[in-house]
Amino acid sequence: MIDKRAKTPAEAVQGVKDGDTVLISGFGEAGNPTELIHAVIDQGIRGLTVVANNAGNGHQGLAALIEAGRVKKIICSFPRSSRSEVFQDVYNRGAIELEVVPQGTLAERIRAGGAGIGGFYTPTGVGTPLAEGKERRTIDGRDYLLELPIRADVALVKAHRADPWGNLTYRKAARNFGPPMCTAAKLTIVQVERIVALGDIDPDHVVTPSIFVDRIVEVADPISEAKILLGREKPRWIPPHERKAKEARR
Repeated sequence: MIDKRAKTPAEAVQGVKDGDTVLISGFGEAGNPTELIHAVIDQGIRGLTVVANNAGNGHQGLAALIEAGRVKKIICSFPRSSRSEVFQDVYNRGAIELEVVPQGTLAERIRAGGAGIGGFYTPTGVGTPLAEGKERRTIDGRDYLLELPIRADVALVKAHRADPWGNLTYRKAARNFGPPMCTAAKLTIVQVERIVALGDIDPDHVVTPSIFVDRIVEVADPISEAKILLGREKPRWIPPHERKAKEARR
């Protein structure tokens, strides 16, 4: 399909299944596809393996997905970060599996997955617990570890603008993991702040070509997890269990 626009985040995430491996873009809040994550929660999808930079903040977005018990394993660089209120409790209860990957290695593993590369050698992690179980090789007198590519069933990505075909541009640091994640998944779903007419994006400014994008949805006023955490904005999305509790009290 050339026109890849979905009407709502709920429509956009159709086809995400129990047990999928899901790439989620974002560096903290920057580039975090919060509305798509909430749509996955609302769909009731479970048993996910999530690949992301960190394990969520507060109780929105990725943190909400973990808190709802939908993630069986997370592969990330920073499981604990500022205002990380959910992951530690879930991990301490043994309710989630964790694989820690250094940030540069994580980015390269995702890029390798999208590029069809079978793996790469890096000195990062040599001599640490992260080296356990990995092939080790000495090249020109320096030790390296073999790191394998990451490929996924689904990528949930936030970009800045898109045209109807799915050509993407990003906004500054919010670009982060988005472009390589788009290439490394079987199904790439992207939320953008604005969908523009075909031809309105200069071809030289396209960062992710449409061939790597399957669906796009416009979210003109995305949730700000940071503002919610700081008390500057009230939550606009309520978890399903809280909605049921409210309905029961009526």
